[in-house]
Amino acid sequence: MMTNSCVMGAEEIKKDMDIISWPSDLAYEQWVALPVSGARPSARYKHAAAVADEKLYITGGSRNGRYLSDIQAFDLRSLTWSSLKLEIDPDADTSEDSGLQEVLPGISDHSMIKWENKLLLLGGHSKKSSDAMIVHFINLETHVCGVMETSGKIPVARGGHSVTLVGSKLIVFGGEDRSRKLLNDVHVLDLQTMTWSVVEATQTPPAPRFDHSAAVHSERYLLIFGGCSHSVFFNDLHVLDLYTMEWSQPQVQGDLVSPRAGHAGISIDEMWYIVGGGDNNNGCPETLALNMSKLVWSTLTTLKERHPLASEGLSICSAIIDGGKYLVAFGGYNGKYNNEVFVMKLKPRDLSHPKIFQSPAAAAAAASVTAAYALAKSEKLDFPQIIDLNFNGVENNVPKKDINLEINAIKEEKVVLESSIDEARAENSRLREKIDELKSNHTELSKVCSRNDSKRSFLYCSGSSYFLKYQCPALCVQCIYGHR
Repeated sequence: MMTNSCVMGAEEIKKDMDIISWPSDLAYEQWVALPVSGARPSARYKHAAAVADEKLYITGGSRNGRYLSDIQAFDLRSLTWSSLKLEIDPDADTSEDSGLQEVLPGISDHSMIKWENKLLLLGGHSKKSSDAMIVHFINLETHVCGVMETSGKIPVARGGHSVTLVGSKLIVFGGEDRSRKLLNDVHVLDLQTMTWSVVEATQTPPAPRFDHSAAVHSERYLLIFGGCSHSVFFNDLHVLDLYTMEWSQPQVQGDLVSPRAGHAGISIDEMWYIVGGGDNNNGCPETLALNMSKLVWSTLTTLKERHPLASEGLSICSAIIDGGKYLVAFGGYNGKYNNEVFVMKLKPRDLSHPKIFQSPAAAAAAASVTAAYALAKSEKLDFPQIIDLNFNGVENNVPKKDINLEINAIKEEKVVLESSIDEARAENSRLREKIDELKSNHTELSKVCSRNDSKRSFLYCSGSSYFLKYQCPALCVQCIYGHR
């Protein structure tokens, strides 16, 4: 049994926490600092984190301007930290240019993804100079680490970028290169072939930025949120359709979201959770959730100012423990470096009938595409062909049967809309003929109601006053009052 005290919002929570049953003891959607037995890793920010087999792995980061190179593991069952002792890959090139003079170089502002039995570390800032992005690996079974050899169009070295896993592909967006140039390019690494390719997207991309967050929804939509340039902090949301390779900036609903950078994000099912971040003046104390199907922001909880989670450069991961889903946060800087582990127990959600918003490139103002857009695009969209040609190898898991059903539904909507358009055109034609007829009558009446032919006007108007009142009001008034 351990006793822990932590500040949550405006109240201080003191509770005895049983190591074995702590997951079930937590209240929903409240951050709690876990008690730790033994030594802790040094406090830091701009590290990278991932969860594997109920362990939180932390790599690198920065503290007081110094790059860190350690690998730490936090056991979510025993609530203890341990340090991994890594070995150099025996098959690696150990020449001076290989970057393996150290087991793992000090690095920060990098990204880390779990893939099979490995942790993959991509990019980041380090004293080791490199023109191209390096992919390090750590084998979780053997603790062997090294550099993975890649080919193709390797992106320029950078830090503060985002890396998102889609199937067996990694999507890299943005960041800041060694010369501090801001980037907004998109690259894909095929983990099966270790080959890089460049995504040539259309429409307006996000402004170049770093320290943003990214997520993928429905294996199709890449979402980019926040981040900053060298002078501006963003709170915008951009979406890249990975089928059509079109950027869009959809309108969002719900709670107002302040600009931020250095925040952390993790997606679980259709929800995208955002924690921390700041604007160099203030940290962001709220924990946000974006429903990616409906594009609606909500605030789960708001912490006190200067709370350790209202920090920049923290990490957030998800973990499943005894069937429950948890957010796990670590590190960050808000005037003070942090090394506590915070967890939040998430409420179970009903996902029996999830709504999937349609192509954001076409529905920039809503979470679903209108039928009119389906009509405009249906003849252009051959989904299987677009996936093959424009996805640059990023695979999707949408069955052909589902795609065919979607195509057939769009074609049916197209037929209905075309029929409605034909009816509208016919009605417009009839109205146009009626207008022409009325114009002709107006011309004839103008000739009849002439001041130079008062007798004719009197006879015509006295016999046609009803017609004139409703078809030619101006002439009716003139004739009735002028020729009584």
